Amino acid sequence: MLNQALLFLLDTLLSLAAGAFLLRFQMQLMRAPFRNPLGQFLLAATDFAVKPLRRILPGFLGLDWASLVAAWATQLVLVAVTFLLLGHAAAFPAALGGLAFLATVKLLGLGVNLLIWTVIISAVLSWVQPYHWLNSLAGSLVHPLLRPLQRAIPAIGNVDLSPLVLILLGQLVLMLPIAWLEQLAVRLF
Repeated sequence: MLNQALLFLLDTLLSLAAGAFLLRFQMQLMRAPFRNPLGQFLLAATDFAVKPLRRILPGFLGLDWASLVAAWATQLVLVAVTFLLLGHAAAFPAALGGLAFLATVKLLGLGVNLLIWTVIISAVLSWVQPYHWLNSLAGSLVHPLLRPLQRAIPAIGNVDLSPLVLILLGQLVLMLPIAWLEQLAVRLF
């Protein structure tokens, strides 16, 4: 009972931290502006880990790889602690490769989930409050992915269906390749 509560708390806290690191990386990848409340929060909340990592991993190709490594390391800690709390301490050294692979798969899944939620936020805000700063930020994160879909799928009655298609594609990615990779990673240990 206590292990379940501890696992829940660890999963929640470390998933939020990994999500913050990953969102920071995605904002840099998509050249989204950081001059908004969410961007400033992400910088303040993640600088404690990103700045020291930058000394080891400098930016390359205009991206701050330290944010991505921090997200992966957070997922690795979560996967490793979960493995230990489930009573597999004796097999821990032999399972490190599988745990690292599982952390990578979990990070990919987290990235797809962030994308899905960003599309939902952008779609809802475009209807209810199109000039909100969060809509602008979400739009800068998802519009590069929506543009090809918008060219392929015509609007029906001035309603753009491309966000729905992107959400469905994201769900399919979570259900098929991510779930398959997760099962493969679990078999490694």
